[in-house]
Amino acid sequence: MSVTKIGIQGEKFLVNGKLTYSEIEGSKPSSHGLLMNARFIQGIFDDKAAPERFARFGQSVYNADKNTDDLIAALPEWYNYGLRAFTVGLQGGGPVFTIEDWTSVHNNPFSADGLTFDPAYEQRLDKLIRAADEIGMVVIVSLFYWSQAIQFRDGLAIRNAVKTACGILKKNKYTNVIIEVANEFDISLWKRLPHIQQPQSMSYLLELARESSGGMPVGSSLGGGAINQEVAEASDVILIHANNQTRQEYYNMIKKVRSWGLGKPIVCNEDSPCIGMMEVAFQTETSWGYYNNLTKQEPPAFWGVTKGEDEFFARRIAEGVGIELPPLPVDDHYYLQGFEPLITIENKRWIRLASLYPETVNYVEFYRNGILIDTAYNEPFMIQNETTWIQQPWIMTSEDKEWTAKVFLADGRIIERSVKL
Repeated sequence: MSVTKIGIQGEKFLVNGKLTYSEIEGSKPSSHGLLMNARFIQGIFDDKAAPERFARFGQSVYNADKNTDDLIAALPEWYNYGLRAFTVGLQGGGPVFTIEDWTSVHNNPFSADGLTFDPAYEQRLDKLIRAADEIGMVVIVSLFYWSQAIQFRDGLAIRNAVKTACGILKKNKYTNVIIEVANEFDISLWKRLPHIQQPQSMSYLLELARESSGGMPVGSSLGGGAINQEVAEASDVILIHANNQTRQEYYNMIKKVRSWGLGKPIVCNEDSPCIGMMEVAFQTETSWGYYNNLTKQEPPAFWGVTKGEDEFFARRIAEGVGIELPPLPVDDHYYLQGFEPLITIENKRWIRLASLYPETVNYVEFYRNGILIDTAYNEPFMIQNETTWIQQPWIMTSEDKEWTAKVFLADGRIIERSVKL
């Protein structure tokens, strides 16, 4: 029997008839009705092509069931910080940092005609949704991801797959699910599947998903910074992505969506590790989604609240909602990230500076053995930055003796964090 029943009232979310977060004594009324969330897209991930390549990060073999079980075990901790939803993909997402050709991964539960669904995936999905239900969390189930959806043989297969997946959700009588039909359906990588890429056809698929699931809330995201009124009108939840957007651009996007007068919840379910964006989300009373490639999208993921970016995100949720936590010592507001023992592949490390309040940081200089290597002016503060969610790795050698991040704060102070190797 379901414990968590999602509801929608205008732009607000309800759980079991009450605005989210309103059950927390002392919570901020401005947070009530929001759905702060994270991208846990690989929650039921497997690779039928070469699973052995994901035997890494301290694990001798890759075990899909363990990956899901580890996520389930982490959910209560996230819930206590205020996380109320997460996105999981039936076809996962891209291992951005470690796999060059994502189409070489076979993480697809659907048959080519879309009529059948892998029972092992269904079992993991069911276990995950029911675990979330038990503790009061909502699961945004994303049906399609471009690098796996290209395995569908034609447009009919896509329609079949929508009915197949949503039929499973309906059969299991979930009440804590929001359906995302496709992840960033408008980006160029979908060009081989116009049945998904075009707003008109996506609007049809949204209706098909709603009908096939028995009326579950539906939506579909576009690429970072993109919005579409036709799709928003066809959605129950307006899903947006804010990858590579400034805070001003993110605010402008929310303002534009609201100008359409649709009166529906606006949920960003993918951004980046840029937790400074949460200030915009809480001020506009919209829901925001944390996306960390390194700890949460490289299988097998580190699903818990890890030190640095994850912990700072969790604390900012709690602060925005009004959940009291023991204060974090000021010295712990900055963390030189990327030197964790297990998060390395082929001597590659992804070095960055995490901050609890990145808005207070002017810029960060990175030094290797006392020599300036790079400067980061924008959050997330990463060396060899490309976007807000992608950076090039540093290839470690025996010459790497010490790394230092010199943090120049807006108030004139300079903070240093070092790691000796």
